[in-house]
Amino acid sequence: MTTSPLPRTSASGSGDCSCPELRSADLSRRGFLRGLGLAGATMTMGSAVVTVGPSAPAVASGASNVLVVLSMRGAADGLSLVVPHGDPVYYRARPRIAVPADRLVAKDDFFGLHPSLSPLLPLWQQGRMGAVHATGLAVPNRSHFAAMEAVEDATPGSSERVGWLNRLIGDMPGTSPLQAVAVGSAPPSLYGPQPWMGFDRLDEVGVAGDDQWDPTDDRLRSLGKMWQRSRSPLAPALRSAMAAVEEIGPAQAQQQRSDNFPKSDLGKALSAVSRTIRGDIGASVITVDQGDWDMHSDLGTVEWGRMQRNADDFARSVAAFFEDLGPSADRVTLVTVSEFGRRVVENNNYGLDHGWGNVMFLFGAGVKGGYRGTWAGLGDSHDADLTVTTDYRSVLSEVVRTRTTVSTATVFPQFSPERVGAMTGV
Repeated sequence: MTTSPLPRTSASGSGDCSCPELRSADLSRRGFLRGLGLAGATMTMGSAVVTVGPSAPAVASGASNVLVVLSMRGAADGLSLVVPHGDPVYYRARPRIAVPADRLVAKDDFFGLHPSLSPLLPLWQQGRMGAVHATGLAVPNRSHFAAMEAVEDATPGSSERVGWLNRLIGDMPGTSPLQAVAVGSAPPSLYGPQPWMGFDRLDEVGVAGDDQWDPTDDRLRSLGKMWQRSRSPLAPALRSAMAAVEEIGPAQAQQQRSDNFPKSDLGKALSAVSRTIRGDIGASVITVDQGDWDMHSDLGTVEWGRMQRNADDFARSVAAFFEDLGPSADRVTLVTVSEFGRRVVENNNYGLDHGWGNVMFLFGAGVKGGYRGTWAGLGDSHDADLTVTTDYRSVLSEVVRTRTTVSTATVFPQFSPERVGAMTGV
């Protein structure tokens, strides 16, 4: 298959081609974060945001297994990432942007990976990478904001704005904010009454005034003394936050070990995630975002375009992450989520509009490698979607059940998961 790209404005640059609704959704997430103090207290410590309960002390609990949730914001096109080359409709629906079958990697009789995912082949060949296709919400939702909210809360019909990861850590031992860490933007899945920490740059987490101008730590001791006996409702929360900042030190002391991280936001974030895990500070849940996957235009081909660049960044970052972890990789599971997928049929701008079904990737400990999922077949009408045959919560339920001691009924209330077979032991 050969393609002849049309003139374009952002295929070779970093221009923002996302729809305004996606940008609005991100602002809404940030606005909701600013209101989290209603459930306890929210404080900034250097580059960190720390949420704590109104009275809970910071009690750390060692983390044996670690769950890393990577959100592919903007709705990634699962049909480009894991290509159903065995479905003839795929090539009819995408005459210009389809990935040629002879360029696919990790190819079987029906599926294959986008060639830009080649850096992940060692994990695939080791059986430490899996893909579950045709996953998503039970009912189509093409609004970025509403779909993000639904996916992150994972409680259809509930009026409570509590994320599934907040419910997860709520049933884990310990009360330290370090049990759940957001590197970069905090996802709504962390929102709720349980404490957590978020930071942009690991090395800049600290208490203001604790710097080279105070070599004897007088400022820090004075601050601690001032709040130690305070009866203010804010005092317990502040003490908890200060303790969490102090306890993050072992993570900051870790050095990046892999030279293969790309210089992208995702590469830098996953480097910080690896250091956090190797620092053994008690983090059981860590989140990180990668965007922008909202490719209405310039998704492109295997030779050019935003899909090629994003997939390459994703693959190199994840591969370097597991390399950097070293022996710690044996206790780490990474799973991807995205609010929805893209339409089957390409549009006139070398892109794809909002769709329904998508693919979820799993990496690391406990993962049963290979392709999973039930395939309902593709349609080629203008508004054809990839039909969801596996509720995304069924995939997450297997991860929770095999990698934690928490009941899935607590994390996903009123949901009965179906067996997917994406994790060992299920």
